[in-house]
Amino acid sequence: MPKLIATRADVVPLLAEVFRTRGFSAASLSEITEATGLGKGSLYNFFPGGKDEMAQAVLDDVESWFQGEIFAPLRSARPLGERLSLMFSNVIEYFASGRRICLVGVFALGMERDRFEDQIRSFFADWIQALRLALEEGGNSEQPRELAEEVVSGIQGALILGRGLNDPNRFVAILHRLEDRLLKESALR
Repeated sequence: MPKLIATRADVVPLLAEVFRTRGFSAASLSEITEATGLGKGSLYNFFPGGKDEMAQAVLDDVESWFQGEIFAPLRSARPLGERLSLMFSNVIEYFASGRRICLVGVFALGMERDRFEDQIRSFFADWIQALRLALEEGGNSEQPRELAEEVVSGIQGALILGRGLNDPNRFVAILHRLEDRLLKESALR
């Protein structure tokens, strides 16, 4: 049965998977039309700016999800332990327990890095900032920025390691260790 696509928003998750699996530069228009079920004319109707606009929409969608599900909860008034647990559980869910790679990471490592530099930088900077502020508010005043950077890089590294070893469970195990470390360090303050 053909895919029913009614809006531009319906296309964005399909584009995300093409870019996630093929990379932006390697994704051909024929692969994009096959994945979305749309012809070139329909794609350009939704995205007159072509592949760059498609990538922009995908990155905007990722940012929106992280703003709502990761950054906003980290900035909430909940106790630090709840904020951290929510961040880690949502990250595990988003990355399908390590079976789904980071799309922003794909863009950061690919040839398109410079083209989307502002969004890539903003994504990682926002995550580090939200986590740093949560750690500071939770009483972790010793090097919260460095700790936040270690955690975000640890999450990204765990994705790569789990995929490289073909062991998604490794991703989840590492995230649980990172969470335990943050909770223990915060409790000592």
